[in-house]
Amino acid sequence: MTGVRMSRVRVKICGITREEDLDAAVNEGADAIGFVMWPNSARAIDVERLVTLSARVPPFVTRVGLFVDQDAELIARCAPWLDLLQFHGDEPPEACEGYGKAWIKAVRMRDDVDLAAIEQRYSAAQGLLLDAFRPGIPGGTGETFDWSRIPRTLAKPVILAGGLTPDNIAAAITAVHPWGVDVSGGVELERGIKDPVRLQAFIRNVSNRGVTGEPIQ
Repeated sequence: MTGVRMSRVRVKICGITREEDLDAAVNEGADAIGFVMWPNSARAIDVERLVTLSARVPPFVTRVGLFVDQDAELIARCAPWLDLLQFHGDEPPEACEGYGKAWIKAVRMRDDVDLAAIEQRYSAAQGLLLDAFRPGIPGGTGETFDWSRIPRTLAKPVILAGGLTPDNIAAAITAVHPWGVDVSGGVELERGIKDPVRLQAFIRNVSNRGVTGEPIQ
């Protein structure tokens, strides 16, 4: 099937801790680079490291900082080195604003989650990042969730996360038709250390599916 692709699925590579991994992600065509600022994560970096890595990101690649119910002062210190803030905890909408940056809200897909209500509550968010739910772990579980639970009626862009790998990303795009996808553990050799082969395969497989989930030929 041959056709004109009107849009494409964006790719965020999260949990970057090393220069070589950042360079590999950018060179393969990642749209966004994620830095985990939550200290309890195995992929966490501090503000000094953020400054170093952020300065290495070239133009037109979005620098995203991930926070989990953290102090406003810390977020304000990080904000100048970021383009987008990602709130992964139980932050109310007012805690996500006031930093002069666009932001997205992560939603852990509990059984009773009401995405329509969350979308309305976080109306100023640029999008919703949907991740798997495991009690006590705000993200990075390496687990998928039932993608059929995502309604097509959401108005905000959906960023799909949770257990994505080079092997399942094509099926995920076909099922969800997301605006973007977010991967961390699925392209790693070990926590915080990316595998350039898996990273390349992941981005290639996203590109091959296009926006509709149909292969582009």
